[in-house]
Amino acid sequence: MTALRDEPVLTPVPAPARARPRAQSLYDEAEEFLRAFHHARPKAGQVEARLAKVREEIAATGTYRHKPAELAYGARLALRDSGWCPANVPWRGLLVRDLRQIRDSAEVAAQCVQHLRMSTNEGAVRPMVSVFAPDTPWRPGPRLRNDQLVRYAGYAEPGRVLGDRRYVDFTTAVVRLGWRPPTGRTAFDKLPLVVQTPHEGVALFPLPRDVVREVSLEHPELPWFATLGLRWHAVPVISNRRLRIGGITYPAAPYNGVYICQAIGEDVLADDAAYGLARVIADRLGLDTTSDRTLWRDRAVVELNRAVVHSFDAARVTIKHSVDAFLPTNGGGNRPAFTPWEDAPA
Repeated sequence: MTALRDEPVLTPVPAPARARPRAQSLYDEAEEFLRAFHHARPKAGQVEARLAKVREEIAATGTYRHKPAELAYGARLALRDSGWCPANVPWRGLLVRDLRQIRDSAEVAAQCVQHLRMSTNEGAVRPMVSVFAPDTPWRPGPRLRNDQLVRYAGYAEPGRVLGDRRYVDFTTAVVRLGWRPPTGRTAFDKLPLVVQTPHEGVALFPLPRDVVREVSLEHPELPWFATLGLRWHAVPVISNRRLRIGGITYPAAPYNGVYICQAIGEDVLADDAAYGLARVIADRLGLDTTSDRTLWRDRAVVELNRAVVHSFDAARVTIKHSVDAFLPTNGGGNRPAFTPWEDAPA
């Protein structure tokens, strides 16, 4: 009925005790969703009248258009059922931006920038989703090829990688498409937005300097930590998942939640596949790194996580200190979908 899907595919979290048929017609999916919507929103009117109009629209055009209230309900429901929505953020209150009229790449990029501004909210991070034009039988909708709106480049250099190792291939690809890295490359150069539309192809859009709020990382007890020059952006906006509501696919629907500290300190800065700083921290702490049995890596990760929480709190940017604060409302036990664990699209 509703689902968030990776580009190209993400299996949605199934509702318990409900088996989805292997194949459904567009009308069948629309009917299932609209009956659920009208059951949840009795004041929306007669469901049979709405279904009759949708049946006529599908027969005439091969698709149908959601009403704004249907879109908002469907997007929130898909986020809830994906396991994304944290227990302490009511899914019904998530802000849904209806941008279905937008298909051109420059406008998509501009609204992604606006999403960043709005969700950053001067540090009081606001969960939201922005929904762009859907796929139709005669025209695909726009697509975002970044896995998050804000990602840092990875440069392959002799004997090392400068920046995020996960994005070396993506960085190489956007350079071939015309992106020019800063003259003085750093480990935290922001990659451009990559927007694809059927009528314009692939286009690159650098993020404005003032739109991405970044937090410089310091440690509450280790003065030398600040000399490492580490920083991270404030809002994780997942951007390469397709949103499907009642049989209609919205290929560009970036959405965000709130970071947990492990998603930055442990999963990115410490991990050898990303920034690989665990050993650097361990060496500065004077830990024995000759054997994993000394748990040097665990101790380094703890200090990285402490630095992240301390720095975000000092900057008055919303962050959670544990995964437990973000257990999915559907009872699953995995980290929510907005932590930065998505592979970069090809």
